[in-house]
Amino acid sequence: MAEMKLFSGTNSRYVALKIAEALGVNLGKIKIQRFADGEFEVSYEEPVRGAEVYLVQSTFSSSENLMELLLMIDAAKRASAQTVIAVIPYFGWARQDRKDKPRVSIAAKLVANVLIAAGIDRLITMDLHADQIQGFFDVPVDHLYASTMFVPDIESLNLKDMVVASPDVGGAKRANSYAKYFNKPLVLCHKHRQEANVVESMTIIGDVKEKDVILIDDMVDTAGTICKAASLMKENGARSVRAYISHPVMSDPASERVMDSGLDELVTSDSIPFDTDKCPKVRVLSVDKLFATTIRSVNQKKSIGELFLFK
Repeated sequence: MAEMKLFSGTNSRYVALKIAEALGVNLGKIKIQRFADGEFEVSYEEPVRGAEVYLVQSTFSSSENLMELLLMIDAAKRASAQTVIAVIPYFGWARQDRKDKPRVSIAAKLVANVLIAAGIDRLITMDLHADQIQGFFDVPVDHLYASTMFVPDIESLNLKDMVVASPDVGGAKRANSYAKYFNKPLVLCHKHRQEANVVESMTIIGDVKEKDVILIDDMVDTAGTICKAASLMKENGARSVRAYISHPVMSDPASERVMDSGLDELVTSDSIPFDTDKCPKVRVLSVDKLFATTIRSVNQKKSIGELFLFK
């Protein structure tokens, strides 16, 4: 079994420290030197020769964090690491997973190609925007699901008249998995967009009157869709509306929208850091144990099947 070493990029250190603590290891020493023109240099401050190197770095504020991760991968390979495993709790660019109009790039595939070219031997990530992105990689992908954390939290609420909802038709498969697990009705929202991040109109398909609604989605960016869905459900008689979101992108003015919306609570992971002082309605659950268990299983060549309550 190769020695396991865990390192972190600059902006994911907050979660890497928690993962390291859950694993019972020290976070590796790495130096990222920045130059006046914005260029930076990565160097490991301890040997990694022959080691199984895990690099924790989400790609929010996408471009700089991604470039930092690529340099970390390259430096580890050139330092003779046995294997390099990218641990990316939030995989940015994933919304661009196909050509939905002429003359556009497929950014998710491009990022996959670049990570492979840099030299990763494996990817560990959580709740990709589309499951098929796993197929963009020519190395093993451990695709984790936030449901491992969310399901016990939902069960603790003891909601008697619960329905599970998706804020758009595209998330119906994800929400349906929760509905089947809890044996509860599924409600869908149909939205019409005129442009990105702007919802023109929305209608509800299903009954929410006197129900406790659990909205499920993979991310919240400007929060326009999720807030419009929550407010519409309250207008249609919902008793309470809570949202469970894997990745809190929370671009402005998301916090203000959540506070002014019909949402009673928005529960999310810490795949991206979020200061709950900005929005008291947001509650954060940590991914540390989920990723620590996966890393330990990969290192020990064990199955991670027990982590999947459902997909």
